[in-house]
Amino acid sequence: MAHEVVLLDFWPSMFGMRVRVALAEKGIKYEYKEEDLRNKSPLPLKMNPIHKKIPVLIHKGKPVCESLVIVQYIDEVWKDKNQFLPSDPYHKAYSRFWADFIEQKVYDTARKIWASKGEEQEVAKKEFLETFKILEGELGEKPFFGGETFGFVDIALITFYSWFYTYETFGNFSIEGECPKIIAWAKGCMQKECCEFSS
Repeated sequence: MAHEVVLLDFWPSMFGMRVRVALAEKGIKYEYKEEDLRNKSPLPLKMNPIHKKIPVLIHKGKPVCESLVIVQYIDEVWKDKNQFLPSDPYHKAYSRFWADFIEQKVYDTARKIWASKGEEQEVAKKEFLETFKILEGELGEKPFFGGETFGFVDIALITFYSWFYTYETFGNFSIEGECPKIIAWAKGCMQKECCEFSS
């Protein structure tokens, strides 16, 4: 089965990590192909000609691109265990909404923290913490965003945890001091074997 599933990735990519977490949670064997982002092989350019980015999941010779789309694809193809998305249409839409919120808000503000200085960095830091406070509100007292079960929204967010130290160092702040529920949630996720890529 591994020869049917190939992942084109770059090891520190939080987007690639999402796919690795999803594959591990489902117990899917796959072939891993590391890509040099500065000198890409012809394969990702052929498999993702529009964006020319990783990760790309190749299943039976067909490419699937964009990390959240790939995670949904994995969930639909290998539906026999560890479902990421709820079966109820409303709850499924709700999960997709929060994953999209993470996609739209977290990466850009986080990147600005380490890529900027002065006033611009302070604005990014404020926006980053506001985003995580919204996520804390959504998490509430649940162990995972979907309740008792590790799922789609958790996969969308947990891979950013590997970069928290970088954000804190560049921004000179403590995520745990500002958003303790997020850190407690992340530590809970890290107890799962599938999340070892995110540490």
